[in-house]
Amino acid sequence: MKVDALLSAQPKGDARIEYQFFEDRHSAIKLTPKEGETYFDVVAVIDPVTRESQRLAPLLLVLTQLINMNLRVFMNCQSKLSDMPLKSFYRYVLEPEISFTSDNRFAKGPIAKFLDMPQSPLFTLNLNTPESWMVESVRTPYDLDNIYLEEVDGIVAAEYELEYLLLEGHCYDITTGQPPRGLQFTLGTSTNPVIVDTIVMANLGYFQLKANPGAWILRLRKGRSEDIYRIYSHDGTDSPPDAGEVVVVLNNFKSKIIKVKVQKKTDMVNEDLLSDGTNENESGFWDSFKWGFTGGQSTEAAKQDKDDIINIFSVASGHLYERFLRIMMLSVLKNTKTPVKFWFLKNYLSPTFKEFIPYMANKYNFQYELVQYKWPRWLHQQTEKQRIIWGYKILFLDVLFPLVVDKFLFVDADQIVRTDLKELRDFNLDGAPYGYTPFCDSRKEMDGYRFWKSGYWASHLAGRKYHISALYVVDLKKFRKIAAGDRLRGQYQGLSQDPNSLSNLDQDLPNNMIHQVPIKSLPQEWLWCETWCDDASKKRAKTIDLCNNPMTKEPKLEAAVRIVPEWQDYDQEIKQLQIRFQKEKEAGVLYNEKMTKEPHQEGPQKHEEL
Repeated sequence: MKVDALLSAQPKGDARIEYQFFEDRHSAIKLTPKEGETYFDVVAVIDPVTRESQRLAPLLLVLTQLINMNLRVFMNCQSKLSDMPLKSFYRYVLEPEISFTSDNRFAKGPIAKFLDMPQSPLFTLNLNTPESWMVESVRTPYDLDNIYLEEVDGIVAAEYELEYLLLEGHCYDITTGQPPRGLQFTLGTSTNPVIVDTIVMANLGYFQLKANPGAWILRLRKGRSEDIYRIYSHDGTDSPPDAGEVVVVLNNFKSKIIKVKVQKKTDMVNEDLLSDGTNENESGFWDSFKWGFTGGQSTEAAKQDKDDIINIFSVASGHLYERFLRIMMLSVLKNTKTPVKFWFLKNYLSPTFKEFIPYMANKYNFQYELVQYKWPRWLHQQTEKQRIIWGYKILFLDVLFPLVVDKFLFVDADQIVRTDLKELRDFNLDGAPYGYTPFCDSRKEMDGYRFWKSGYWASHLAGRKYHISALYVVDLKKFRKIAAGDRLRGQYQGLSQDPNSLSNLDQDLPNNMIHQVPIKSLPQEWLWCETWCDDASKKRAKTIDLCNNPMTKEPKLEAAVRIVPEWQDYDQEIKQLQIRFQKEKEAGVLYNEKMTKEPHQEGPQKHEEL
């Protein structure tokens, strides 16, 4: 603002204003232009230990190769720092021009190389991509969450691929000026009108749809959305603003953000889009997920899924937690008689896990589905991978799953199940959108670590329980109807600006919102954790969670072997399955089609991927 005020105060008649820097011998980097040629004069002022400078420095280097420029980079450092603000190494993957091999072929794609790295720290590899890109890791044998270079022979290599481009948009009702919460859009082509679909958030009327380069048609989804609303106008699209058919062309890798205005039909002005009369199975939301992965399901089959299948959602990142996840799944399958469908957040799964899971699904006869969502650009971003994953556990539940899923259970990866989860699925939430287990109070030696017993939390909860996020059940119909997702995102947006708020994001947020989004407390035996629960209550435990212990700081693997007798048996069973998988893979007889066997059908069916 100071710079803007300074420049705007200058006479407007001059084409250029030159400012002299009094001292630049020790505080500036200078790159001189080629003599005798026109050049650009570029001055950059940066703090060298910020994330912004990490991105700007390589960009300036590429610019020096593209244009003739007189570059001066001034270091504007903070005079006093209590801690190093930058704790990461960064490479900007940007090439000044297309490169070729000696035989005139295209060179391999741009590569980020980290050379001469320190050997002792534990590194995590993250990818920062354009907002409209969905990128996944496709090939690497390494655990990219836990890179310990002292234990690696050679180089650590990973390959990523651009999987989808996002079509983003904002939608408003022209009558009220507000987003039409719960309105559903479909995206497809003239021959296949429903390929993907989504729901409009109350937050800024935002929606996103996964797509690829090409021409797409955006429509209101058949059913109540199409019955109640019509598209009034649209902006940023590739068809006339008043055209009923909204055509969107994705022909480059830049963000595509459109604006859609809708209006209720004259005979539907008093209709509520989210009324209880909605029958989600009447018109094919489920059918939208056919895009090369499934033949779709009939209404009857979808109803059977809802009635007879237990949907279990979980997240994991890194080989250790993927190991825990496989063991958790096995413990569920060993104790649950009802058919199970697992839902995994695809964003952070390793290529190793994604390759093995179809094989495991075939051997143990369960269904699975990979879901993904791009963190919206307008929602406050987290920078640490663990906190990003915590955010996905709570912030996007209303848009992450297809509407055919009425209820799901979240089970932490490092949990062991000892009972039939059908009991939890059928648990009466008494009108609440979700149910959580409260933290145990029985292990008295941990009282000093129960932060919710004093200060802000004691005042805010006002006698209510503080709940743990390792296990919960969500009634998605109720969750969407009361706009719980929108409320949680709104509260998160306000609290997350303070770095001292939401220390345990996935836990603190729902507990903080308990007055606006009520929580049904599950019986204590649904989650036993040695850190907080006494030994006497362990025999009643229906699940055991390997909580971190702030007093002993015992590693999870050691705790698992000590606390859960059956854990080692499960671990060995999975290891034997992985050995068979590797042998079949090497022999070329691997069951490698991405298919799982439906428990209520005789033949295999391809799994769906959202």
